Amino acid sequence: MAIHAGKKYRHGQILNLVASEPVSSQDDLRRRLAQRKLRVTQATLSRDLQELKLIKTPEGYKPAAALAEDASALPPLAHALREFLLDIRPAENMLVLKTPPGGAQALAAAVDRAKFPEVAGTIAGDDTVLIITARRKTRESLQKKIEAELQ
Repeated sequence: MAIHAGKKYRHGQILNLVASEPVSSQDDLRRRLAQRKLRVTQATLSRDLQELKLIKTPEGYKPAAALAEDASALPPLAHALREFLLDIRPAENMLVLKTPPGGAQALAAAVDRAKFPEVAGTIAGDDTVLIITARRKTRESLQKKIEAELQ
């Protein structure tokens, strides 16, 4: 029998789970919540993760605040590129970086921490990072810098 718990209780259970053991994916988290008799849809779980500011790292979901406090938890850009980058695809004023599943958020965080002046913003999915620049020229400059980090 599933518990129809409130949002605060569900959030507390999610935080307890990610604090006590590695949780590698939303599906993994959903299964663990189900073991605790909490049934949750993927859409609700996505919203919960966003509201709780949990970021997927190679070690599983972690609170964004904890990562910000412990800068060593985020790899430097060169390390992140070598670990996660599979492909770079230019698209006008944007760069699309492909990663293995689960690698995009860690790579996007490393790009953000590098504070490239060309970057207007980054968006991370599961296996794709979208980097937006102001113009094609700035995208070309950024692409060269990122490729230089791979040398």
